[in-house]
Amino acid sequence: MALLSMAIGAFGIGMTEFVSMGLLPGIADDLLPTLMAAHPEEGIARAGILISLYALGVVVGAPTIAAIVTRYPRNRVMILLIAALLVGNLLTVIAPTFELAAATRFLSGLPHGAYFGMTTIVASEILGASRRGWGVAMVMTGLTVANVVGVPGGTFLGQHLGWRAAYAVVVLVFVLALIMCARHIPARPGDRGRSFLQELGIFRIPQVWMTVLLGAVGFGAFFSIYSYIATLMTEAAGGPEWAVPIALMSIGLGMVFGNVLGGRLADISVERTLLFGLCAVAVGSALVGALSAWPVALVIALFVFGVLSQITVPSVQLRLLDVAGSYQSIGAALNHSALNIGNSVGAAFGGVVIAAGFGYAAPAWLGVVLSVAGVGIAAWSLALDRRPAPAPA
Repeated sequence: MALLSMAIGAFGIGMTEFVSMGLLPGIADDLLPTLMAAHPEEGIARAGILISLYALGVVVGAPTIAAIVTRYPRNRVMILLIAALLVGNLLTVIAPTFELAAATRFLSGLPHGAYFGMTTIVASEILGASRRGWGVAMVMTGLTVANVVGVPGGTFLGQHLGWRAAYAVVVLVFVLALIMCARHIPARPGDRGRSFLQELGIFRIPQVWMTVLLGAVGFGAFFSIYSYIATLMTEAAGGPEWAVPIALMSIGLGMVFGNVLGGRLADISVERTLLFGLCAVAVGSALVGALSAWPVALVIALFVFGVLSQITVPSVQLRLLDVAGSYQSIGAALNHSALNIGNSVGAAFGGVVIAAGFGYAAPAWLGVVLSVAGVGIAAWSLALDRRPAPAPA
């Protein structure tokens, strides 16, 4: 029940983070009507800033909040983080202007990374070291299932009742998660011997920076495609608007399978799964780009891409825990800083290549470039692990 409770919170986070992708045209029409009437491509790109700002909130909030809360009981911290997520999304529902909506998306992202960091530690403690990859995958299943049910459902609801209705559902999910976590998360003491300044010592570890960088660059590929999935389907493939939830469901189903597979592979070898998974993202991105002109083929390609894109996620999480040493709380949270730097980079540069006139399929080819760069960084990081330690003087 503890894992289920945390997975429900992850479901809410997955929905609030990703439902924007399918609703970008509607959000832009509502909050940027003048720009959309004159220059729709620029309007879509401007609306993509909301995705980037949420991601920026995760990047800022993950290490900061994790460093502050590490000394407090884990179950109480979880409840406070879910409450913060609830309030942030409620503010998004009622935001009257684009500027205020942008501010609420940043605020909503702040607790995201610290929440997943804390769930990683709790899940690892519950299941033990030998099954920690499986534990991480089980909590993350809430996020991936959100992409099968919550995001397509929220997109369908937002298309018919307005984009705010989708975020109202997110608020209800966090209400349920708050109740469940309060009832079922076991009491776990924090590390009273740690302070905020001590936790920041993690940033003196070079391999932490390397792992954050490979996650950010490698997963920029995923988000460059996912952020513009609505326009991939309606503009690049020429499909109808009602096909967007189908595309989201397809990629979401793939993500569920990829996440479970990635958890199993991570328990076998974190290092090999990192390299294999990032190569797989490049292949999946190229497949989406090659099949982006045909709606049915695009749906199939998005499913394959969803599988391949998620294989590496548990391994990046565990790699950070391995290189973080005694800084486990902040190390676990930094995974989501890495992923959401990738979210911000992918959404921002995906908008750039569209606005520059390269076409609505251009983000897929951008994904190939980013994931290949991630492979190079991962190989470099693992090579540094194999260097012999310097001989003592």
